[in-house]
Amino acid sequence: MNTLTTQLQNTWHGEIPISKEMGVHVASFGNDVLTVRAALAPNINVHGTAFAGSLYAVAALTGWGMTWLQLKTRGIDASIVIASGSIDYVKPVAEDIVSVCEFDTAFHAPAFEQLIKDGKCRLPLVCSIAAKGEEAARFRGDYAVRLNNAR
Repeated sequence: MNTLTTQLQNTWHGEIPISKEMGVHVASFGNDVLTVRAALAPNINVHGTAFAGSLYAVAALTGWGMTWLQLKTRGIDASIVIASGSIDYVKPVAEDIVSVCEFDTAFHAPAFEQLIKDGKCRLPLVCSIAAKGEEAARFRGDYAVRLNNAR
């Protein structure tokens, strides 16, 4: 991990305490791809697989984390909330949870222009969770961003 990803993980664990209890941590970030992991054990359900709510939470945090990283790398001081989110559960996850979010800089460029111009924007992101090399869940989140100095 680098300084920025360590700062992200510390932010999660300090400001969203359940993320620490869930074992959520940044696995990697590079080339606009964020990978987040969480151990299966604290997120297990009665079937011995990952609890659906944990899958949602890890994916939502992954999208939030990607938004946070993109803002930080651009030197933008802003607040982030998830405005809406939905998830499709394709198959059970019987291993550690791994959530991946890819950021398309060209696709999201207009949103950042709007953020600078209007002080707010929405960033739609998709996060994928795999199990045994196949997609197990797909999360779609819409993240509302507001400049901290905006009125």
